[in-house]
Amino acid sequence: MPLSHQDQVTLLKDILNNHQMDCCGSVAECEQLERLIKSLLVNNQINQNVKNILQDVYLYSQQGAQTADLDQHILTNQGNLSEWVSHIDQFS
Repeated sequence: MPLSHQDQVTLLKDILNNHQMDCCGSVAECEQLERLIKSLLVNNQINQNVKNILQDVYLYSQQGAQTADLDQHILTNQGNLSEWVSHIDQFS
């Protein structure tokens, strides 16, 4: 059963929140973020403001999947993580 767009947004926020709180993550999580974002970007039910944020999160996840030090990448983006979740909550 496919996830609804709201379930996808919730999963996206959960992963971002975990990265922020734990200051660590996995390449698999970054790849999951990429898949979620690709799906959400083509969804007409998603607010354009959220789509703009998703572009930034997509870049973050791509860089995270390719970095040699994912934990440092997450630590460097702590401010962005909380900001993205907050903005997604506002518009979704």
